[in-house]
Amino acid sequence: MAKADSNKTSVERKRKVQTDEDVKRKAVKLVVSHMKKKVAKEFLGSQHINEWIEEMEELLKKPEFEFVEYVQMRKKLNDVIERILEEEMRFKLRDSWYSLGRALDKKAKQH
Repeated sequence: MAKADSNKTSVERKRKVQTDEDVKRKAVKLVVSHMKKKVAKEFLGSQHINEWIEEMEELLKKPEFEFVEYVQMRKKLNDVIERILEEEMRFKLRDSWYSLGRALDKKAKQH
């Protein structure tokens, strides 16, 4: 145990400094994962939201974070939500749309 403790003190751990983009990307991923759970069952218009989710996952895979692309995807999500006929699902997705906006507003913590 003492050796492990001495390694921690002698070798300073290097942490990756999180940027605003890292924080936003992580928050958006979380929103998308929650949306996937919400749309797990089939409903009228589910193919539109599933296509949007696939497109968003492709955007998240890109190494660079282009804020404008994420804002465009949020606008596209709004259009998709308007096409959903099932009222309860539309309300749930509207909450996700709001959460996506908040995710894009996130900032990295200053140390």
